[in-house]
Amino acid sequence: MNRINLIALGVKDMNRSMTFYKQIGFKCYEDAVNPPIVFFDNQGTKLELFPLEELANDINAADPPALSNQGFSGITFAINTKTKAEVDDLMTLAESSGGVIVKQPEIVSWGGYSGYFQDPDGYYWEVAYADTWKFDEQDMLIIEP
Repeated sequence: MNRINLIALGVKDMNRSMTFYKQIGFKCYEDAVNPPIVFFDNQGTKLELFPLEELANDINAADPPALSNQGFSGITFAINTKTKAEVDDLMTLAESSGGVIVKQPEIVSWGGYSGYFQDPDGYYWEVAYADTWKFDEQDMLIIEP
């Protein structure tokens, strides 16, 4: 097994989150105003939005994990771009769609160009570019040893 088929984000407001991700370019065919679950098609994976409390109950209905609104969970997501301008454009789009810029794009220690935004539920997304990156025919980042 060497794959991740779904990444599920527990969200507090399904419609707000669905609208945000559609506005920043994620592909979704859901038309309902407040659907019970949403899937976005990506190249190689699907991003899933799932009601937060129901996701905790799905893990363990008898004793669900405690929900926390504070602190950093240790999880970030990344969108790797092919140009520096794409980083700036996506950060601007995320902010105008309801995201919060938490780190303006800048040249970073590893030589790339990177910034961070939070989605409406507080999940952190890095948007990054490096001129040394290569992508395959499905636009997946190639990580070379």
